[in-house]
Amino acid sequence: MIHLLWSCSLTKGLHENELLLTDVNTQGIDKSNAEALKDLIQQKPNTRIPLLNISPGVMVYNLGNAFYDSSKLATKQFQTKQVLQETAEKIRQGNTSGKVQKRYNKLSSKVNNLEKKLEYGNWFMRTGNPKVILDSAKTASSKQQMSIYLQNNGFFDATVDTEIESKAKKAKVTYFIAEKSPYKIDSLINTTSDTVLNELLKTHHRHSLLKKGARYSQSNVTNERQRIEDLLKANGYYTFAKSFIEYNVYKDTLEKHVVIEQLIKKPKSGENHQIYTIDSITFSIAPPNELIPDNQVTTTWKDIRFSMYQDKYSEKIISSRIFQQKGERYNKNAVIETQRQLANLDMFRFVNISFDTLGNSITTKIFTRPNQKFQITNQLGASVTEQLPGPFFSHSLRNRNIFKGLEIFEFNFRAGLEGVASATTEGGVYRSRELSTSASILFPQFLIPFNFGTLEKFGRYNPRTRTLLGYSYVNRPEYVREALNTILAYTWATRNLKQQFTFSLLDANLIRSSLDSLFQVRLEEIQDQGNNLINSFLPSYVSSISGQVIINFNQYGLFQKKEASLWRLFAESGGTTFNWIDPKRIGDKDLNYFQFLKFQSDFRKYIPLSHKSTFAYRLNLGLAKPYGISGGVLPYEKYFFAGGSTSIRAWQPRRLGPGSFTPETNEDGTFDYRFEQPGEILFEAMFEYRRKLFGYFDGAIFVDAGNTWTFAVDPSREGAEFKANRFYKEIAIGTGIGLRMDFEFLVLRLDMGIKAYDPARPENERFILDKLSLKNPLGESGQQVFNIGIGYPF
Repeated sequence: MIHLLWSCSLTKGLHENELLLTDVNTQGIDKSNAEALKDLIQQKPNTRIPLLNISPGVMVYNLGNAFYDSSKLATKQFQTKQVLQETAEKIRQGNTSGKVQKRYNKLSSKVNNLEKKLEYGNWFMRTGNPKVILDSAKTASSKQQMSIYLQNNGFFDATVDTEIESKAKKAKVTYFIAEKSPYKIDSLINTTSDTVLNELLKTHHRHSLLKKGARYSQSNVTNERQRIEDLLKANGYYTFAKSFIEYNVYKDTLEKHVVIEQLIKKPKSGENHQIYTIDSITFSIAPPNELIPDNQVTTTWKDIRFSMYQDKYSEKIISSRIFQQKGERYNKNAVIETQRQLANLDMFRFVNISFDTLGNSITTKIFTRPNQKFQITNQLGASVTEQLPGPFFSHSLRNRNIFKGLEIFEFNFRAGLEGVASATTEGGVYRSRELSTSASILFPQFLIPFNFGTLEKFGRYNPRTRTLLGYSYVNRPEYVREALNTILAYTWATRNLKQQFTFSLLDANLIRSSLDSLFQVRLEEIQDQGNNLINSFLPSYVSSISGQVIINFNQYGLFQKKEASLWRLFAESGGTTFNWIDPKRIGDKDLNYFQFLKFQSDFRKYIPLSHKSTFAYRLNLGLAKPYGISGGVLPYEKYFFAGGSTSIRAWQPRRLGPGSFTPETNEDGTFDYRFEQPGEILFEAMFEYRRKLFGYFDGAIFVDAGNTWTFAVDPSREGAEFKANRFYKEIAIGTGIGLRMDFEFLVLRLDMGIKAYDPARPENERFILDKLSLKNPLGESGQQVFNIGIGYPF
């Protein structure tokens, strides 16, 4: 073992004058952005295992390097290119058979792969990291870049020095930064003889990024130049560009402040910048290909001239997505919004907008070509929603412009298998089979009985009406459940896409279940104790209206370098009409009906700590309350569940809670987690520290807390009800570590959760993290849970 570790030592194999970079520090950073300065350092030490002089990334790289021979690869690449050229020559001579074309494509792909290996190494080399050997040239370059950064951020008198300490073939580099006093903006002088333009700038001066008293920043100057260009182009100045704007910065070295002169130059003609107005708008739809004739059907709608290859597109709908009108000033923002909303229709392959000018008049030309009428997509992959991954197949058909009103018809089919824990047999994982199919129509407007001008008013918000008819089938070890559903929903979003709204006017489901005999016995047993959960599996009719808003701050989900968050609010009312109408009088008396209210608030935040590490958390609160004819029972799909790969990861999927309820025990003394535990109140708080390790591999440390409860006493599950004087003692806590492979397009995740505080145990025995020891590093049996997932948990 010692020999193995020594062979992986980072200093082993270094040449005489080589030093391994083991540490990089910065000192003296006080007022400037420490993280931005550290990012300018071109050499960073390899990620190492604490207390050991080894790096997993280097080990992986060395493994690949041991089998890497660049000369052989170069020879193979040369030979493959020759064969590729010979095959290409055959094709040029007229041999266009499928076999030859297939061989050409295969050889072309092989050449590209060989080029990639020659430039970046094999897969192991690309995944791992080579040893970081101190490079004095890169140290000097880093020092220079840090000095430039400080100058550009107002620290004109700052200096940067470096110190290198070396010992035993290891080097430590320290960057000493003397920021000194930053220069602040004393005043901004605007120089222009154009009174109209100057008045516009004064009107919007409060939005200036160059504020008196603020520290000078070159990036703010650059952004201010862009802001002015955008402002002028939004107010008719079509030909204006930021190249007309110059800045002169005058420094006062005694007072440590600057005076900024903003100079707006005139065009070469010497005249003032012109304001342009829209003279006319034309919208053209070309044929999808050359085989279809262009009949050039021309019409006019609201001063917009339409020219289409066929008379089959609604001018009324299209005009509602064009936000410039004849006689208005040119507005770049309206042009961008027009292009975005026309693209949102998913009708056109592209949307090109060009302009012709005559004097100070503009002719707007919008040119498009239709997307393919029919689109078929087939997918085969793996998914994880509960426990073990399983294969799925999906098929979708899209028919565009089905009724000539830019509607979209969609047909979807999905079938999948997955491993889930059985509720009727001890231990083991069993197949869960799912099948769903649906047909829907998306209308690019709000379909409502009366016209209140909604098409024109809401065109900027991408309004849609969705009608759907679907069928779903779920076959689990304990039950088979079939549902026929229909939906009428409205969706829209704000222009900046920060808020997305959904309002479901109707969501109706006919549900039928077939229970496993053992599971039915279990439900009847708890029914005898006063729990009517069995009613959720009777033939049922479930209808509801609901609304949802998603507020996305700073593009959450893209995981950029900035903080981002997302807040989802959801409210649902089930069986609302039954408050005034008795369903037994108008519906099937053999069906079970429900009334309920449901609310959920899901907040997520992502905080970058450095270029390699981030902190993320999620707060999830849910309430679901049955009332009226429900008989104290919710439809099974409306309950909340805790535990699993996207919930409290130290518990099996849907097995945590409710409250302090204690499950039955197995023969070995562990809890029997066979049965799902539905709840009416949900609270989850999940915290995760993520750090990039090497190559595709990321690591995570997490702490999850939460539980579910019921509103009323559940005779079959003692301690399940929510009580203000004890609920905080029933919040389960789990912790653990995770390993992720991030391929950008796909994230594979493995999390190991360890129960730290288990509310199912007696009150004075709930803290069980101390069960971990050298003998049992994962705790006692059942204390650890492994979760496989695709994508981040939140």
